[in-house]
Amino acid sequence: MTSLKFATVWLGGCSGCHMSFLDLDEWLIDLAQQVDLVFSPFADVKEYPQGVDVVLVEGAVANNEHLEMIQIVRERSHILVSFGDCAVTGNVTALRNPLGGAEIVLQRCYIEAADIHNSIPHEPGIVPTLLDRVIPVHKVVPVDVYLPGCPPNATQIKAVLESLLKGEKPLLAGREFIKFG
Repeated sequence: MTSLKFATVWLGGCSGCHMSFLDLDEWLIDLAQQVDLVFSPFADVKEYPQGVDVVLVEGAVANNEHLEMIQIVRERSHILVSFGDCAVTGNVTALRNPLGGAEIVLQRCYIEAADIHNSIPHEPGIVPTLLDRVIPVHKVVPVDVYLPGCPPNATQIKAVLESLLKGEKPLLAGREFIKFG
């Protein structure tokens, strides 16, 4: 039997969803026997591969690097799971949206709130170009499964992955599976 190609991606978020994924504890051993982890913050892989069967995408699209990455992820993945409230709604990451565009946010962070060296970094590779608004994943690319929660708990994550591993679409019903926050 061929293992499923499995990936996780971290965009604009706090990594809490990935930490919750690690709360799967011993079940991670079972999962490792069924999948080949081909891309993740947990693995030292630099380029997102072709032919990914299932990907969990944590975080919202907040900058140009995220925008490019999510388009590559969608193009190269069969099933994309919007993983956690930031990916599903923008959540905490999108709290900057009411402030206005990217320049206003950078001005506030790097000039007004700075104690020292008050200047906006413009050198390449220091700060990715921010989008004017933080965007949930489904507003940029099609999403196959939504897994809300801040973060989703291990029980929710396991239920989704078990269904997907069986080739079934997850049925998320009941408060424990569809609650936000």
